[in-house]
Amino acid sequence: MSAREAAIQVLSEAGEPLHAKEITKRILANRLWATNGKTPGATIEAQICTDMQKRGAASPFVRTAPRTFALRNPAAQTVEPVPTVSNNGSGSIAGVSFTEAAERVLNEYGHKSPMHYREITAKALQQGWISTSGKTPQASMYSQLITEIRRDKNRGKLPRFVQHGQGFFGLSRWMGRGLAFEIEQHNKRVRQRLHAHLLKMDPGEFEDLIGRLLAELGFEGVEVTRRSQDGGIDVRGTLVVGDVIRTQMAVQVKRWKSKNHVQAPVVQQVRGSLGTHEQGLIITTSEFSSGAKREAERPNALPVALMNGEKLVELLAEYQVGIKRQAHDLFEIEEDAETDLSQ
Repeated sequence: MSAREAAIQVLSEAGEPLHAKEITKRILANRLWATNGKTPGATIEAQICTDMQKRGAASPFVRTAPRTFALRNPAAQTVEPVPTVSNNGSGSIAGVSFTEAAERVLNEYGHKSPMHYREITAKALQQGWISTSGKTPQASMYSQLITEIRRDKNRGKLPRFVQHGQGFFGLSRWMGRGLAFEIEQHNKRVRQRLHAHLLKMDPGEFEDLIGRLLAELGFEGVEVTRRSQDGGIDVRGTLVVGDVIRTQMAVQVKRWKSKNHVQAPVVQQVRGSLGTHEQGLIITTSEFSSGAKREAERPNALPVALMNGEKLVELLAEYQVGIKRQAHDLFEIEEDAETDLSQ
């Protein structure tokens, strides 16, 4: 197992951010990775930071505090590649993430009733839908379900899972038209209005909005470079990773309607406009063509990260840029109190 894979496994099983020293300690204690070097901690941290620098938003790692890291999307991480397995003779199914397996278990065995995360994990392992070398798959399942619920709530989205307390989880779509459903419908309309508003904004105002978002994402020295035309680099800044690595980024913004996908030549144009030691990022209110995605990931070429309209709106909502979050208190009777009242 590589240092990167070992770090992913440790963070996945932890279900919470860990300091680089703690990540290294757990990796070595579980013999997930070995080295003859005298500074394994520095090696692990460098591997994580390098991955974040090279892969950008595609990296599984995110810095939450100085020298402290977590998984960007634990729900999408499996500890190691899962081989194709048999499903009780009904055909072959490829291994999936913990949360995808949980959704499948709830669909097939929940009968629209919550299941305990330990039972969910046991069913997923029994069916061969998840595979892990970790010793606590139940803890991994619980942490990844909780992490996905929190992430979706922060982005103003209705989580696909609902926590019912005491370790039980269900699917939000079972709830019908309850309060959570109405909140999600409201937030969905707000996201749609925000997307439509982006298309109507003054060009300079829009680029300033992008600059504010980049600052929230960890960029320093953000500078809007141009206010005219749509070509060239619009914003420049330095992405700071782990207080150790500083990457100069050149950003081009494409405020296009959804039907106008960004094509490969745009990616080539941005790559050709990069300065020395710069990496590229294209942000669009629309989408990227398959050719643009292939060009952005082309081997032996300067990396160009891509952010589509859906991701842009999600991040604006999560970091409350151009949008604000309102909290309201919701009162519920405690289970013990409800029992006492009924007597």
